[in-house]
Parts: sequence; C-alpha cells; structure tokens
Amino acid sequence: MKINGKNKINVVTLGCSKNVVDSEHVMAQLEAAGYEVVFDSNDTDAATVVINTCGFIGDAKEESINTILEFVKAKAEGLIDRLFVIGCLSERYADQLRKEIPEVDDYFGARDFTGVVERLTGKFRPELATTRKLTTPLHYAYLKISEGCNWRCAYCAIPIIRGPHVSVSIEQVLEEAEKLVAGGVKELIVVGQDTTYYGVDLYGRRCLADLLRRLAAIPGVEWIRLHYTYPTGFPDDVIDVLRDEPKVCRYIDIPLQHIADSQLKAMRRGITQSGTEELIARLRREVPGIAIRTTLLVGFPGESEADFEELMEFVRKQKFDRLGVFPYSPEEGTPSADMEDDVPDDVKHERVDRIMELQCGISYDNNMARVGKMLRVIVDRLEGDYYVARSEFDSPEVDQEILIPAANAVLKPGDFCNVRVTSCEEYDLYGEPV
Repeated sequence: MKINGKNKINVVTLGCSKNVVDSEHVMAQLEAAGYEVVFDSNDTDAATVVINTCGFIGDAKEESINTILEFVKAKAEGLIDRLFVIGCLSERYADQLRKEIPEVDDYFGARDFTGVVERLTGKFRPELATTRKLTTPLHYAYLKISEGCNWRCAYCAIPIIRGPHVSVSIEQVLEEAEKLVAGGVKELIVVGQDTTYYGVDLYGRRCLADLLRRLAAIPGVEWIRLHYTYPTGFPDDVIDVLRDEPKVCRYIDIPLQHIADSQLKAMRRGITQSGTEELIARLRREVPGIAIRTTLLVGFPGESEADFEELMEFVRKQKFDRLGVFPYSPEEGTPSADMEDDVPDDVKHERVDRIMELQCGISYDNNMARVGKMLRVIVDRLEGDYYVARSEFDSPEVDQEILIPAANAVLKPGDFCNVRVTSCEEYDLYGEPV
C-alpha cells in the first residue's frame, strides 16, 4: 500500500465547464473530510485518484477511456492505491466499463456526486452544497444554474446522460455566488445545458433575467458572463439585461448548429433560418457591440453541398466574433443514430476546415477593427514576457486573449486595467496599458 500521500486525493477533470463545477463541489466535500486534495495532477504522490469523465462525443469518450487506462496502469505499478471514475461516461456506460475495466474500484454517474463522496468519506455533507474548491484562477469561476436539458435535439446525448432540465433554486445560486465572490472571484460565468430555460421547472416561467439582475447586485462582482443559451424561445428580458446591466458582459454564447432549414428541421432544433437571423439581428440592434460566440455542426445526415454552402454564406454574412465547428458523429440512443450517416468523414473534416478558414479571415478583420481602440481587460496570468488578459468580449479558455508586454506594467491576476490595442493576429490582440 502507498504510504506517502495516502491522505491525498487527485481529482482529474475532463470535458466541459459544467464538469469543472461538479469536480469543485466534490473536492470541497473531500477537503472538509480531512483529505489533501489536488487537481489534474500528473505526480503520483496521491494514493487515490478520481477521474471526472466526459461522454458527449467520440473524441471526448476516447480521451476519457485513455485517461482511465493511464491510471489503471499506475495502479498496477503500485503508484496509486485506489481509482474511481465519475461523470458522463460513467453515467452512460457504467455496466460496460465495470466489465471491460474492472481495475477501477468503482464507477459513479454524473447526475449525483454524493456516491463517490460517501464512498471516500463515509458521509455527504448537505451543508456544503454551495461550497467549492476552485480549480480556476481565483478571480473567475463557473456558476452552474441548472442540470440536464429538455430539448432533445436529434444528435445530442445530453438528455440521455444528464436527464431532463432541473434548475438550481435562486437562493442556492445566490448563496454559492456570494461565497465565490467573498473568496475573491470577480467574474461569474453562468453555465448550464440551456441557461435560457432557467426557472421553468421551479417557478413556472423563465427567470434567467431575474437571476442575472440579482447576481449583478452582489457587492464585489465585476463581470457576469452568459454561456450556453438556446436560440429557440430566447427570452426578450435577457436581451434587456444584456443591454442595461453594466456588470453583465456584452457577450453571449449561443450554439446555432446550422442555418439551412432542412438541417435545422432534421436536427430538431425548433427554430428556422428566419427565426435565427431575426434573433441575431435583435441582439445586435438592442445590445450594440455585443460579441456573439456560436458553434456549428457539419456533416449531419442529409447535409448536401447546397446546405453547406448556405451555412458558409451565413457565416460570411454574420461575421461572428467567435466560432467553433464540429464534425457530426452518431451517438447511440439519439434519434440521428438511426439515420444513415451519409456524409463521408473526409467530407465532414473538409467542411470543418473550410468554415474555420473563412472564420480565420473574419476574426482577423474583426480584430483589425479594434486596433487603436481602448478596452477594459482582466488579467488572467503572466506568461513569459506578457501578461495574458481578456476583455468583456472573451471567455476564458475558449476565446482569444490580449497580450500586454510585462516590461510596460506591473499587474497581477485578477487586476482590471485599460489597454489600447496596438496590433493583432487572427485570434489574439496586443495592447499597451493606458
């Protein structure tokens, strides 16, 4: 048995920001029970490892499996004593995983993390429900306001994995946010499978706008950023908050997936091309200067070259500030898994490349338009000769950054400052403090 580090637990998190929040809740419970907790550690000093997995798409599943196998090997070599797996992959494939990788001590799902806490500590503490051990830099944190999703898009396994939409009560969200801010957090990044649906199950109506206003009223909050909004039935009052509340960033993450009506219908998105374009126009009209981030899905069954060209023209016309593209892969149990996967893989990847090449030019043009302008930024870290910062138009880890020469300023993570943009690349800006 491992002697050194037997009271240390390494929590390894894969996947999205929602998983990050889950891991941080687990870590707080473990630390309260007397464990020393580290995260995403490559050292072998911890006797116990907990892997929080992703099971959303094929590449994520592969990464999760490979990570499990790496730690199985470490266990076989006596470098760790115990190995537990939680999260989306385990939620969906626990029985299969138990048969194929029995070296793992136990598997727990994604919908409720009390199981792994009870196994490791003997007791889950409800009084710590709003307590977290942050794994992000201390000046920003993800704030998960709901779990699951009711939309059931044809390609998406999230409702299968995470279940139907369940909102966290406003009181609990505010309590968690207040604790985060008391600990030094200045930027709250609101996440959920669909944040615009928040409150329907608890209060009989969409309450995201109310929640954003109450979060903005917390003393010490500087920025509130909104992620994972669904375009269908987008609440008008959320647009009002984006326009009127200074602490809510003029930024929105709104996955659109496609624009061709035939594809939107096949994907079961619940919105049309005209509805999508009207929403984008309304956002830009009501919230001048808003940065819109979106993700697209290409190669869905039945996507013709004409459908794809329509999507290309849409991207060319809209000039999104931030954009990502994924090739379709069938997920078992979803409606699209029963459709013929009739777009060859090489065509899917070619379409991804074509859109990203187009977006690269758009991003460069957008950045060039900011040269000479002044931006308020938050500093994330010092890296080499530069402070790495972000404006309100950029979310951490997924968007571009603003590089400030360290020789020209004395800054620290979490500082806000004004910079004048001096030059740019396709996906980064350079600036000088003002």
